[in-house]
Amino acid sequence: MGWFGRKKKQGDGTLDRASDNGDQRHLVEFIGTRTGVEAYVEPKTTVTETTVMLIAHDGEWTRRRVDGPAGAFALGRKYNVPVYEVAKVGYPQRKRDYDARKKLEQQRRQ
Repeated sequence: MGWFGRKKKQGDGTLDRASDNGDQRHLVEFIGTRTGVEAYVEPKTTVTETTVMLIAHDGEWTRRRVDGPAGAFALGRKYNVPVYEVAKVGYPQRKRDYDARKKLEQQRRQ
């Protein structure tokens, strides 16, 4: 099977699946078990639906699908989490620092 036959485009033109309850549960759990969480809305592309990246105070992060930008802002309102559009503000430095620390830890283990 070729690469282009693996996924079919949905009615909205993306190759990705829509957000589901599992995505929402994961986001809510992350918010409830971390401090200083902020949400960064990532725009829909031709490959993926709209996603939100949650970033904790220490830079730990997770990403899941949401029901469009409105879904991300609703999540923020419901759980008192600030929401930013990543296309406008970028990712915070603490996320890049966290990724660098994890990469260094992985290199040390090998």
